[in-house]
Amino acid sequence: MLYAERPAVWLRQLLTDIFVVVWVYAWIRGSMWLYDLISKLAAPGRTLEGAGNGLADNLAKAGRAVGRVPVAGDELAGPFSSAANAARSLADAGRDQQEIVHQLALALSVAVVALPLALVLFGWLPLRVRWMRRAGAAVALRDGRSGRDLLALRALAGQPLRRLTKLDPEIAQAWRRGDTDAVDALASLELRRLGLRR
Repeated sequence: MLYAERPAVWLRQLLTDIFVVVWVYAWIRGSMWLYDLISKLAAPGRTLEGAGNGLADNLAKAGRAVGRVPVAGDELAGPFSSAANAARSLADAGRDQQEIVHQLALALSVAVVALPLALVLFGWLPLRVRWMRRAGAAVALRDGRSGRDLLALRALAGQPLRRLTKLDPEIAQAWRRGDTDAVDALASLELRRLGLRR
C-alpha cells in the first residue's frame, strides 16, 4: 500500500512525497550549478596550458631552425631548448590548476548534495517504507475477526492512554472478555492512526 485511504492523510502523504522529490531535485540542480560555477575557475589554467604549449612548440621550432646554422648552431639552439622546456612547465602548471579546480568543484558539489540526500535516505524513506509495511499488514488484517483482534491489541499497546480511556475507561477488560464492540473500536482506532478506513 503506497498511500492512506483517508483523504486528509492521503493528501498529506502525497504533498510530502512531492515536496521530497522537488527538494532532492533542487539540491541536485544546485549542486550541478555549483560544479559549473567552480569549474569556470579552470579557465586561466586552460589559457596557461594553451599558451605554454604554443610557446614551447614555437621555441622548439626556432631552436631546430637555429640549430641548422653551420658551426654555431648547437650553441645557439641551447637557449631555445631551455626556453621550450620552461614553456612546457608552464603548460603543466596550467593542467595541474585545471585538475585542482575540477577536484574542488566535484568535492564541494558532492558535499552540498550529500546532507539533503542523507536526510531523505536515512530519515524520510525509512519512515515512509515503515508506514507502507504497517498499512499493508493492517489492510490484510482488518477484514478477519482474528486480524481485528490483533489490531485492537496493537491499539492497546501503542495508542495514548487518553484516547483509550475516551473509548471506555474499562476498554482493556472489555477487550480481554472478547467484547466485539470494544475490539472493533480499538481496531478502528489503530486503522485511523494509519490513515486507513475501518
